[in-house]
Amino acid sequence: MEENVRTGRCVVAVDGPSGSGKSTVSRRLAAGLGARYLDTGAMYRAITWAVLRSGVDLADAESVAKVAGEVDLRIGTDPQGYGVTVDGVTVDAEIRGPEVTAAVSAVAAVPAVRALLVARQREMIVHARRIVVEGRDIGAVVAPDADLKVYLTASAAARAQRRSAEDAADVAATAADLARRDRLDSTRKANPFQQAPDAVELDTTELGIDEVVARLRELLTERGVA
Repeated sequence: MEENVRTGRCVVAVDGPSGSGKSTVSRRLAAGLGARYLDTGAMYRAITWAVLRSGVDLADAESVAKVAGEVDLRIGTDPQGYGVTVDGVTVDAEIRGPEVTAAVSAVAAVPAVRALLVARQREMIVHARRIVVEGRDIGAVVAPDADLKVYLTASAAARAQRRSAEDAADVAATAADLARRDRLDSTRKANPFQQAPDAVELDTTELGIDEVVARLRELLTERGVA
């Protein structure tokens, strides 16, 4: 039984706003399932880093798309230690910096960039077969046929507290930035940030990581895929 579970197809789509716990939960869930892990947000951040490096105007969608189409973006899918490179340069730390964070929503809103990365993400899902994919449009756009779609959320205060702890930043400033990104991502024309209609919503405000992962394992078991 265990061998069949670990070799059969299993795609889990985890969506939610920043600070909802989706990255930590997704990595831990993938490790427990013996599956791959894909952080789609890191892909958009890597493209944003490349765009900033190139010096093109963020408002010039054509130039932004050109940069995105020309860079060699590579991202690992090992939940225990994935890495991101752009043109052979490791950018794991750089893509989490404030400059990229401030610009990523603008770059991610470019339709050609989204089309390019969504196609790449779908290829990676097919190749992996067993994978936990996290982002903001996974259940609704990237993997609408996922075996389990989950939308993690949390109170605005909890999200800001968690993210500020990660970045050693001011909580109030972090809360304002999260609200700004949520607004931009949910109102963009191409694949706006949204909850898939059939996603299971789980509020993580009062839950620990292990509790959330356990709940997702239960949901997968109910579906016969874990």
